[in-house]
This record gives sequence, C-alpha cells and structure tokens, in this order.
Amino acid sequence: MAQDIVIDVHGLTKRYGERTVVQRIDMQVRGGSIYGFLGPNGSGKTTTIRMLCGLLTPDEGEGTCLGLDIRTQARQIKRQVGYMTQKFGLYDDLSIEENLDFIARIYDVPQRRAKVDATIARLGLQERRKQLAGALSGGWKQRLALAACLLHEPKLLLLDEPTAGVDPQARRVFWDQLHELAADGLTVLVSTHYMDEAERCHALAYICYGRMLAQGTAEELIAQAALASREISGPADALAQLSHALREDTSLRSVASFGAALHVSGDSDAVLDAALARVDQQLRAPSLDVRRVEPNLEDVFIALMQNADDNFGPEGAKP
Repeated sequence: MAQDIVIDVHGLTKRYGERTVVQRIDMQVRGGSIYGFLGPNGSGKTTTIRMLCGLLTPDEGEGTCLGLDIRTQARQIKRQVGYMTQKFGLYDDLSIEENLDFIARIYDVPQRRAKVDATIARLGLQERRKQLAGALSGGWKQRLALAACLLHEPKLLLLDEPTAGVDPQARRVFWDQLHELAADGLTVLVSTHYMDEAERCHALAYICYGRMLAQGTAEELIAQAALASREISGPADALAQLSHALREDTSLRSVASFGAALHVSGDSDAVLDAALARVDQQLRAPSLDVRRVEPNLEDVFIALMQNADDNFGPEGAKP
C-alpha cells in the first residue's frame, strides 16, 4: 500500500450553527508517507481529522479513507485507524502496562499479552511499565499514547498536535519513531505548529480559517510562494528599532526575529528592496548587515495567513 492513495476526500465541509469551520477541503494522502497538517489554532485541523476517521459526519463533501467511504463506512474506518488526541486520554491511575492491556481488550487484540509486551518493547517503555501514567512526564505520556494507538496494528495514524508541550529531545525521539513506522508502510497524518517538524514531513497541507490554502512538499510550497527574503543582522538595539519600522510597512509579508537577526520577506525582490530603501537611514547604522537568503516555511505560512479571510464572523467562511 506504500504508494496507494490512503486518504482521498473532496469538498469536505462542516458547519456549527451559522459558522462554517471547514469549507470545501480537498486532500490526497499517499500510503507510507508522513503528511503534515499545519495551521493556527481554530483553523479546522481537528474537525477535519475527525471527519476523516469517522468521528464526525461532514455536512458536504465525500471521499474515502483506507478505501472506505467516510460517510457510510465510518465504523470500519475507526477499526483501522489509530487516533492520538491533543489531550492525554488514558487513565492516570493505571500503570503503562494496565493502560495498554485495557486498550488491547477494547480492540479485542489477538494474543493480547504478547502484543502488549511487544508494543512496550518497541516504544522503549520496559523500565516504566509498572509506573502510573499520571506520574509520567509529558514525553513519556506521549510515548504511551502512541503505543496505545499502535496496539491494534492500524493502517493509518492520525495525530492531533501530539508534541504540544513536550521538550525538544522527546519531540526528536517521537519523530524518529514516526519515520520508522512510515518506513514500515504505516501512513501518518500529523498536525503540528512546529516548523522544524513540518520540514520532517514528506508532504504538507496548510489550512487557515477552515480553508485549504496550499499543499505539497516543503520545497514545492516555498517555490509556489515565490517570496524574496533578506536577513539583517547587527546589534540588538538597532535591530529592535528597525524591526518596529519594518512591521509598519504593509508591503512586506513577514518580519520575524531569529536570534540576533531579522528575517524579512516580500512578494518580490523589487518590493523588498523598495521597503528596505525606505528605512535606508536605519540600515546605515554601524554593524548592520543585509544579505539575501532563501525564504523558509515560516515565511510562507505567515504570507498565506495574511491573504486568508477570517471565518469567525456570523456568516462563516466566505464562499
């Protein structure tokens, strides 16, 4: 299944009252890939994920997940999907082993005890198997939640911001595990806010205010945005003053601080150079250096957000 289309949906729409929270989403996800789902809080990522796995029925649209109709075969889809929610959903007063045994019973996993033991070993949980889940750190809770998702050998993992609040080392270990799973043929759809995680995905989609704004590999999204970028480095006080002036310039798409430098992006070299010319006096400050750089994913997503219509009004998303 590694190259089959595992998720293929068209026109997915979901409304709550007068507000349209997801509008006409089209998605295709290939088997054996890690598909990153990005967007700000409230953008519709969780709602879309729940429609894909049969937990929500779309108001409009159609499609398949694992070859099954998302409207009429939701029960069958649920049996083949591992869904990891944003909030830790296992029992704090049960141990790692007891939680996994409970989940294995729910799914009626064959050779339950052997499967629990194998999953504990695969996720590196052996030394903590008797520890109560409530006493685990965020990284270990994350690892336990992933183990619970894998017990019934799903064909698709849906992970809803799984690394929120987890330290960088635990995040790196978690992503190494996801790549191992994908290499074994498991398909992963993961929502995230972290740009370093987005760069580790095979393909990406960006959703904002309920609309799909862009899809493709990281390289494709950067190329499609056609942004021009400059990096300005120098003393912190001079950069702070320059940053304030540049943020007031509506012709620019993004102005962001990265350590001891400013990253500035515009729609073209001409637009960017004109904006910098308007602050020429400040750029002449001692030790300020301007150099051309390639735009990054954060530049692209900030630019996409600036063009998106907010769907929080009483009429919902605009048609």
